[in-house]
Amino acid sequence: MWTDAAIFIGFFGGMFVLRFIVATIVFFWILPEGDQCPLCNAHTLRVQSRIWNRCLPWLRTSWCFECDWHGLLRPIPALRAPAGESPVPTGSARVRR
Repeated sequence: MWTDAAIFIGFFGGMFVLRFIVATIVFFWILPEGDQCPLCNAHTLRVQSRIWNRCLPWLRTSWCFECDWHGLLRPIPALRAPAGESPVPTGSARVRR
């Protein structure tokens, strides 16, 4: 009796976890790769976001200055910043508003 319940819970629990893993892989796969805006195909600027960069360091937070799109992109190897360097210049290179 308990064996049937354990098999049932294990099977449907495994299907739930598998569904989460597959959805994560698919959503990562459909993210655009590179530094071009998915809306207007212009080059985007990398921006720093404390939350996104800390939670998802393998993704690139970007902003398009032409159409004001902002979101996450998959970086290509040539665009990745070297380890230990800030991807955005700090100090005198800040934009004033």
